[in-house]
Amino acid sequence: MATARRDFSGPADLRAMQAMASRLWSPTSRFHPGQLAWSRYYRPVDPGRLDEGEAIAVWSDDGLEVGFGWAEAPDWLELQVHPDRPDVAEELVEWFEEVSDAETQSALVMEHDVAESALAAAGFAAQPDAPWFTHHTAAVGDLAAAPRVDGYRFRHVEPHEARERAAVHAAAWSDFGRSKVDETAYRQLMAAWPYRHDLDWVAVDEQDRMVASVLVWLDEATGVGLVEPVGCVPAHRGRGLAGAVTLAALHHLGAVGGSLAQVSPRGDDGYPGPQRLYRSLGFRPAARTVTWTRSLD
Repeated sequence: MATARRDFSGPADLRAMQAMASRLWSPTSRFHPGQLAWSRYYRPVDPGRLDEGEAIAVWSDDGLEVGFGWAEAPDWLELQVHPDRPDVAEELVEWFEEVSDAETQSALVMEHDVAESALAAAGFAAQPDAPWFTHHTAAVGDLAAAPRVDGYRFRHVEPHEARERAAVHAAAWSDFGRSKVDETAYRQLMAAWPYRHDLDWVAVDEQDRMVASVLVWLDEATGVGLVEPVGCVPAHRGRGLAGAVTLAALHHLGAVGGSLAQVSPRGDDGYPGPQRLYRSLGFRPAARTVTWTRSLD
């Protein structure tokens, strides 16, 4: 089968990658369209240009996307390939070598992904004990009701609240350093498909200050809502706000037609808290990622 490769040239290519992710979605597939939107716009960017050291290529066959590679940095590759197209996986791995000048290169794929054979043939080796992520799913109709938390209420974000919404995210993730999410980035997120402000929820205190948040991305074609990301500011932790606001958002997901929720926390023991939270809400593991690495020195 003949394929054509094109380099990233703007939002239309991201949208094509999202359409492919939607078409191929299953509990064991790598990407949900919302994950691609978050990965592209979680920090201020020029929508039409990539960062220095970043590269994206998309493969298509008769106008239908069958694979893409996203070198987020010279040493790190994200990718998705149609499971029936190992030939595209081989071309994609060769492309990564062309665009990367890193002496050590890593790629993240799902366990048993079609690309594993191409990675192995190119000298990559699986690192099963490296940090990994585990897809979890839950039927929205099976979730418990969102509990009340005294002194707080839950609501969705309004379109004019990008500054406040970015600030609560940054404060919630401050343990990991200064967040790249700012008002500019959040406005870009809000403009990206498939963002919906009615699925962007926050917990607010009695002064209506945002103190916890969850963003749900609904792909209407599949009925799957991706939870990405969730957080609570340090001063308000220990009250169950992250879980409660997530349940509130997911029940609204069900009200607008979503049937299944997905979340992808770390699965290894290095950062177990989020996985415990989601399993306590009713999510169950479905598939995990594996990092593959090679050294070219």
